[in-house]
Amino acid sequence: MYHKLMLEDKVRVPPQRLGEKLEKVILEVLQEQLEGSIDKEIGIFICVTKVQDVGEGELVPGDGGVYYDVKFEAMVLRLGLQEVIEGLVVETTSFGAFVSLGPIDAMLHVSQISDEYINYDEKNARLICQESKRFIGVGDIVRVRVVTLSLNEREPRDSKIGLTMRQAGLGTALWLEEEMNKEKEKASNPDGAAKVTPVKSKGKRKEHASGE
Repeated sequence: MYHKLMLEDKVRVPPQRLGEKLEKVILEVLQEQLEGSIDKEIGIFICVTKVQDVGEGELVPGDGGVYYDVKFEAMVLRLGLQEVIEGLVVETTSFGAFVSLGPIDAMLHVSQISDEYINYDEKNARLICQESKRFIGVGDIVRVRVVTLSLNEREPRDSKIGLTMRQAGLGTALWLEEEMNKEKEKASNPDGAAKVTPVKSKGKRKEHASGE
């Protein structure tokens, strides 16, 4: 899930920027250092949005920079196994789709898209279910579940996040709309059969005539 947090940290302002507006410099330093990084306790940093408070600066012998205790606001993504989340398909390949979760991409393998066989349409960058003809393409919003989670703090790009869509309530926005319409049809016609007006058969009419 996405969270807005108030955090504290000590920020070094480099000597060449000491004449600039302090809050602006600190915000830019935090954005450069944190955005896209991973802290397993805090989460995956999406963005630093605001510097809330700046304490007094401290000097360190032999260091031309100044260190400030800072309170700031940040948006982070915290993921958990089996969590359901929405993302954007940014790339498709013959082995699956890469889904952007904001600050990090995750992998939706072809084996986790559907029970059907999946064909890859390279020309249109689509993964197509062979029987139902449902497809996933670049730019689609998908609702997925996290099934593999291995975050790397030192090298965020080496993190591995695996996704699945092979469960009820998961899929692209179009798939979910189709499922919703099916549920509405079932609710309006619980017997699952079309309503017909009863008509007397020819056999019954003949039998009635012979009884007279």
